[in-house]
Amino acid sequence: MSQSFDAIVLGAGAAGLFCAATAGQRGRRVLLLDHNAEVGRKILISGGGRCNFTNLHTAPDRYLSANPHFAKSALARYTPADFIKLVDSYGIAWHEKTLGQLFCDQSAKQIVAMLLEECAKGGVAVRLGTETGAIEHRDGGFHLAGASAPALVIATGGPSIPKLGASSFAYELARQFSLKVVQPRPALVPLTLSGDDALFTELSGVATEVVARCGKAAFREAALFTHRGLSGPAILQVSSYWQRGEDVRIDYLPDQPQGWLLEAKRTQPRAPLRRVLPLPERLATTLADRLGVAGELGNQSDKALRAAETVLHDWHFHPTGSEGFAKAEVTAGGISTAELSSQTMEAKKVPGLYVIGEAVDVTGWLGGYNFQWAWASGWAAGSAI
Repeated sequence: MSQSFDAIVLGAGAAGLFCAATAGQRGRRVLLLDHNAEVGRKILISGGGRCNFTNLHTAPDRYLSANPHFAKSALARYTPADFIKLVDSYGIAWHEKTLGQLFCDQSAKQIVAMLLEECAKGGVAVRLGTETGAIEHRDGGFHLAGASAPALVIATGGPSIPKLGASSFAYELARQFSLKVVQPRPALVPLTLSGDDALFTELSGVATEVVARCGKAAFREAALFTHRGLSGPAILQVSSYWQRGEDVRIDYLPDQPQGWLLEAKRTQPRAPLRRVLPLPERLATTLADRLGVAGELGNQSDKALRAAETVLHDWHFHPTGSEGFAKAEVTAGGISTAELSSQTMEAKKVPGLYVIGEAVDVTGWLGGYNFQWAWASGWAAGSAI
């Protein structure tokens, strides 16, 4: 005979843990299931093991979705300040890094322990290493894994980082319940280069601060050359917007004013271009060679230097692809927001079915935004069950 609960939450990641704790502390009998043997595996590796658990600058415009307005309600009702208050109540020390990113001083394990304790306070039953098997929806309830409940929460994420147990299970459930799915794709992922751009892979390990652009999206952070192409925070950010066939444009010298190269010609006429570029030496040499500006600046025409300056501020790369879900930090796309209530995360045509976290077509920027979506969407569903 199956055990009865008020809600079954599938997936013991950030969103699932928080949703289960929220519902449990409201007096709901909650079962949290996960096929992994441990909870919060992505939490544990995030932020270099220190968990970039939120971002002070969280706002709806820092999320990608087919419906850019969908995330507004949940994000407004559970904010970074709310989560910080919880973290502080557990005495977990944290610090702010660049761009509003908050990290634990010590370890991501503290966040996982906190979430488990929050679940314990709510009397949540946690079953790990458990496959769901067939999921049946009948008699006003959901039946799976020897348990039943009138509410089922899909918090199984997307297929990014499969080595941690990630899969497309959420989309299989979406198909079972006739929910539309926005085509999933890797996001916050390194991009690959070949052809004319291949020479830049020889700069593997070189990093510099740039402004990276793709379409209307622009990010000023570090770019890193790899043996396969481009990475680093600026590239990961624009990768979420990049579509195959599009260029990624790089401003290598965002702080240099217009005409700076002509001024360098006047003040340092005997210096070659590679010497006046305020960039890592290997990168400066490669760019100067590629631009074909050889010899001393004093021997170059003003026209040639203006042209070189223009290219350095708007260098076009032509990525051939990305490193895929194996290296993607998150998944863009997912279960369509058109199917869900933005207030409760409940499926409009399947009462009792909720979808939260990365499984939803809401994807945040790099830097704690996706965790804040996990907390906010988990809280919205946990408060509605």
